[in-house]
Amino acid sequence: MSQDNFLETIPVGTLGIIALESSKGLGQKVNDYIVEWRKERSQEGGPATSLAGYQRDSYLVEAACPRFGSGEAKGEIKESVRGDDLYLLVDVCNYSLTYNAFGHVNHMSPDDHYQDLKRIIAAVGGKARRITVIMPFLYESRQHKRSSRESLDCALALQELTNMGVESIITFDAHDPRVQNAIPLKSFETVMPTYQFIKALLRNVPDLTIDSDHMMVISPDEGAMGRAVYFANVLGLDMGMFYKRRDYTKIVNGRNPIVAHEFLGSDVEGKDVVILDDMISSGESMLDVANELKKRKANRIFICSTFGLFTNGLDKFDEAYENGLIYRVITTNLVYQTEELLSKPYYINADMSKYIALLIDALNHDASISEFLSPTERIQNILNKYKKQ
Repeated sequence: MSQDNFLETIPVGTLGIIALESSKGLGQKVNDYIVEWRKERSQEGGPATSLAGYQRDSYLVEAACPRFGSGEAKGEIKESVRGDDLYLLVDVCNYSLTYNAFGHVNHMSPDDHYQDLKRIIAAVGGKARRITVIMPFLYESRQHKRSSRESLDCALALQELTNMGVESIITFDAHDPRVQNAIPLKSFETVMPTYQFIKALLRNVPDLTIDSDHMMVISPDEGAMGRAVYFANVLGLDMGMFYKRRDYTKIVNGRNPIVAHEFLGSDVEGKDVVILDDMISSGESMLDVANELKKRKANRIFICSTFGLFTNGLDKFDEAYENGLIYRVITTNLVYQTEELLSKPYYINADMSKYIALLIDALNHDASISEFLSPTERIQNILNKYKKQ
């Protein structure tokens, strides 16, 4: 369903977007897109535009989670949301936010952000028509399966949210989408930013030769195979992968040390290489893979990752760039980005705000979002334009 058809459909309810403090910047960008689109639609007229509150100067609902001196908090919504179709945006990885507890400054952890999300849902008090949570980095998604006596945090969180009245959950590039089995009767969408990666790559690198003789896609481990296969297929490229050979006889810092990175795939010599993964945490494994590729005489190395967490800072990436190990790093604005990261000469930002705005606009109209979840056609269009330049 294209946006043109939205004029003919009545929205589920008055649109309301609550961007929690962690997602304020992203929420503002999303809001600006929707304001612009609905202003244009209102000039054309149609059943949708007759709905009270359809076209407004802002769809952002003011909400806050103030804290007491003990560090305890409460959720507040500062305007009526009765009958609204609400979309809650939260970035559980935004460590830049702080609060005071007993005179000490604490940086907010994913647990704090998740708790604030629940507080805002509780403050809605069941008055909204429908609640959708947009949580780009899925809370506790790395703890998605049990390998010994362990907690299943992500599954518990999903069940808790749906029990509180959340109708659907939208996340991006879930570490393991099978965690949705925890809430089989509710809507759970994991959206891939492949189109935005390719668009960012083509807009910022004018001299790519996109064919299997000059370019290749690499999965850094078995877990990233699915996204690498799709990326390679839509671009018509070959794919290779690494697997980590570990020493299972010993444990160092809580895990089995990696003995070697073994490569499976065709020759990378002289080719530009795109390494794809869902997140850069410390970035060590990505840089190890880049190192292995350089040993095999790869040309330029592009690192694409949905979530750039950079938990150990950017020094290693600076060094890798200066040494010619990596050429560009692309991550999205779905999680907090430091000013330092945005200023790096090797960094490319893949903006996801328009995509989120499209999803919210479509869902508010109760339209299918299938075309947004399968971007193959749009990728081919942008690819053809690039090749004609």
